[in-house]
Amino acid sequence: MVSLLQGRLPINEDVLLMQKGALLRKVRSKSWKKLRYFRLQEDGMTVWHARQVGGRAKASFSISDVETVHGGHESELLRSLAEEFPLELGFTVVFHGRRRNLNLVANSVEEAQTWMQGLQLLVDFVTNMDQQERLDHDWFQRGDKNQDGRMSFQEVQRLLHLMNVEMDQEYAFQLFQAADASQSDTLEGEEFIEFYKALTKRAEVQELFENFSADGQKLTLLEFVDFLCEEQKEGDRASDLALELIDRYEPSDSGKLRHVLSMDGFLNYLCSKDGDIFNPLCLPIYQDMTHPLNHYYISSSHNTYLVGDQLCGQSSVEGYIRALKRGCRCVEVDIWDGPSGEPVVYHGYTLTSRILFKEVVATVAQYAFQTSDYPVILSLENHCSWEQQEIIAHHLTEILGEQLLSTTLDGLLPTQLPSPEELRKKILVKGKKLGTLEEDLEEEEEEEVEQEAELETESQFESDMQELSPCRKDKKKKSKPILCPSLSVLVVYTKIVPFHSFTHSRENYRFYELSSFSETKAKSLIKEAGNEFVQHNSWQLSRVYPSGLRTDSSNYNPQEFWNAGCQMVAMNVQTAGLEMDIYDGLFRQNGGCGYVLKPDFLCDAQSFFHPDRPISPFRPQTLLIQVISGQQFPKADKTKEASIVDPLVRVEIFGVRPDTIRQQTTYVENNGFNPYWGQTLCFQVLVPELALLRFVVMDYKWKSRNDFVGQYTLPWTCMQQGYRHIHLLSKDGTSLHPASLFVHVCMLDGVKEVDS
Repeated sequence: MVSLLQGRLPINEDVLLMQKGALLRKVRSKSWKKLRYFRLQEDGMTVWHARQVGGRAKASFSISDVETVHGGHESELLRSLAEEFPLELGFTVVFHGRRRNLNLVANSVEEAQTWMQGLQLLVDFVTNMDQQERLDHDWFQRGDKNQDGRMSFQEVQRLLHLMNVEMDQEYAFQLFQAADASQSDTLEGEEFIEFYKALTKRAEVQELFENFSADGQKLTLLEFVDFLCEEQKEGDRASDLALELIDRYEPSDSGKLRHVLSMDGFLNYLCSKDGDIFNPLCLPIYQDMTHPLNHYYISSSHNTYLVGDQLCGQSSVEGYIRALKRGCRCVEVDIWDGPSGEPVVYHGYTLTSRILFKEVVATVAQYAFQTSDYPVILSLENHCSWEQQEIIAHHLTEILGEQLLSTTLDGLLPTQLPSPEELRKKILVKGKKLGTLEEDLEEEEEEEVEQEAELETESQFESDMQELSPCRKDKKKKSKPILCPSLSVLVVYTKIVPFHSFTHSRENYRFYELSSFSETKAKSLIKEAGNEFVQHNSWQLSRVYPSGLRTDSSNYNPQEFWNAGCQMVAMNVQTAGLEMDIYDGLFRQNGGCGYVLKPDFLCDAQSFFHPDRPISPFRPQTLLIQVISGQQFPKADKTKEASIVDPLVRVEIFGVRPDTIRQQTTYVENNGFNPYWGQTLCFQVLVPELALLRFVVMDYKWKSRNDFVGQYTLPWTCMQQGYRHIHLLSKDGTSLHPASLFVHVCMLDGVKEVDS
């Protein structure tokens, strides 16, 4: 079979053996372990599987879906089956997004190595491929139904439906014939690429180009500078930027030498990260990271060990791997007494499965700083006996080693929380603590600390700290264990205290103490005392967690808690949807490091800001968004080949209550490939510093609820003006390339009446 990538694929012995196929054992759980015949297709880009050799095969995964390949020793599931299957025979295919990992067991060490090395070779090749090459190949493979390496006109018609194109048959045949240079009545290789280029011509971009080009053929340097100034609002840097962009995106060497931009170069620019709606200056770490921790929003996960629901879901270290790799800086660990003296992690009083605490700590040690160097907070929910608390402390100190922060940075009593910069590569323990940090620093001997802790415990923690108290006076009720001093001393800057009132916190608590609030309690406090909550969060950390009624691991909207300055708004990150889109939208900036600096008015202890009733001195803005066109939307229902998307675009703003609003375009009938709207939406926002925008493409249904197609969410402060592309993401947060929206963005100071 001919492939668009023929001659370029990395072919070695491993790849050839994978193309012959192998019987591998697919492992889903300790009880589900079944033989399946896996084979790499001749295109080198897809793996199919069947129940047996020669059986009916179906696609298992595409190489472009794969993030990496791990050996069996890195799989929690395969480790639990080590007595049945030696770890060197196993390997794990890790996918992008939330897709479940694929655990496989080979028949020999050599076979396992063949698949691991071969898959990783192809993954590296795809990663380094040009996006357009990847796209051309992907569409060709989907359209070439009989997999003969050529595409007939009948197959092209089917492909057009797959691409969401409702096209006149005569026009489609004209494009087909024009591309069929060999006159073979089929399209191969370069012929298909020419056909694809003809399909994807952008008339609206051509018109924009000609508006600024004197001859309609090119943009001179001065014409391009005019475009960058007038439309893209690049200001004083436009002249230097124009030269950079021509050098970066103009495909012809002569154009670069003459400092001109062709239509192809102009389109390359508009589709690039420089032409993206998200300001590229906000992609790396651009914020001041030397403020105290309480001045930042901190990406936080709730019940991190769960990868499913809250009642019967699976507990897995995979939850920690995924959370840490997506930039979470606060992960939760619920610890209970386990068998054989080893503490276990699970959701207490439920049917969720259990994992060893020491495996969780080892996983955190390995993955804590792969995505971000900034500190990780281990939020411990400790339900263990004294003896197993000592084991917890031992595992933390032994496994984390130098990563663990076990005393203040300089051994001196601080006056405020340290900054993320000062805490780089450090893991902090958040939990209960005996006594105060001041007392810890005064003690010279650990024995004295233990003696004092035992004396103080009963008097210090009364009814308001039941989880810490020693034997209750009411002997009829089961007593709770005393906190172990060796674990207590590991809590430095993040000591948990119960919340009574904002006045009580101001008068009795210290800056390194923090309280947790259920979503219900936090909402009530915002409503009753929003300004006090803002002031509280200016000097002390707060954590908000989902209601216990969210047994399905659903999420709340984090925005209303961010509006009050709450730093650690914990989410069920395993559950995709609107709420996680908002969450990912905020933390997409600043290098995805998991820390985002709060606006100044949320860091001021005397702030007058009330999240439900914002007043001056905030600078309101008016936003005009012209939704121009869309490009290559995926099908909402991929099982229906003949169905074509009827797309509409909804623009949603999330911020303070008066700013939260949505508007939408009309729908375009039967065109998910290159729909055109040209409609302008107008928004007026009082507090832009807190606003996020979410662009959603929906498939219009007149009989039922509209189907989700794709979305993209970003902070208002990271939005670029001018003609911009918005590259859509799936419900799972993974790229839907090449699906995009083309818009024009204009921001005006003040609240203005605008005739759109």
